[in-house]
Amino acid sequence: MCSRCLLNHLVIDERSPFWGNIDPAAFVPSDPPAPRRPLAYTEQSESDEERQFRKVFQQLAGDDMEVSPSELMNILNRIIGKHGDLKTDGFSIESCRSMVAVMDCDSTGKLGFYEFKHLWNNIKKWQGVYKTYDTDGSGIIGADELPNAFRAAGFPLNDQLFQMIIRRYSDENGNMDFDNYIGCLVRLDAMCRAFKTLDKDNNGTIKVNVQEWLQLTMYS
Repeated sequence: MCSRCLLNHLVIDERSPFWGNIDPAAFVPSDPPAPRRPLAYTEQSESDEERQFRKVFQQLAGDDMEVSPSELMNILNRIIGKHGDLKTDGFSIESCRSMVAVMDCDSTGKLGFYEFKHLWNNIKKWQGVYKTYDTDGSGIIGADELPNAFRAAGFPLNDQLFQMIIRRYSDENGNMDFDNYIGCLVRLDAMCRAFKTLDKDNNGTIKVNVQEWLQLTMYS
């Protein structure tokens, strides 16, 4: 088969030798964000907790009721600055662009209420995992603590994937600080959700053409 034909139809198989016989069922990505709903409907159906969260969101998001990457960066850094027990260099604009991209279900370039709420709940959940596996209280997760920290977050990685993540998100000693841990998990969670959505017959294999592949990987 010519190289052009190969590119036009890509088959991604999580059971291939490169992936080390990964079982897709072993990963536990979060449920996707709820779809955007008319405001009149939400006011009738929301719980007291959701209504309270919406008030906070309105204050954070401003008049357009959407959070841009720069707004997300300011929100996260302002909040994380209050947690001295979490070591971080701060969330960069690039990491926040990536987080917005993978959570942006309606392709507006910003996070609406349900997208932001979904991200916020995940960050709170993963913050708890991070603190649990920072066993020495250093504020970072050491290389030896990382496998269990990812497993507890729902993503048991094999050695090959784990080493790739270490090279991309950890420092030269293999340690990972909080912003990199969250940025990595947001992306990992979104990509696993996308894979499970495309794996219609649940056999661990998806087939995508080059346009679908680029859409899946470039805006993330």
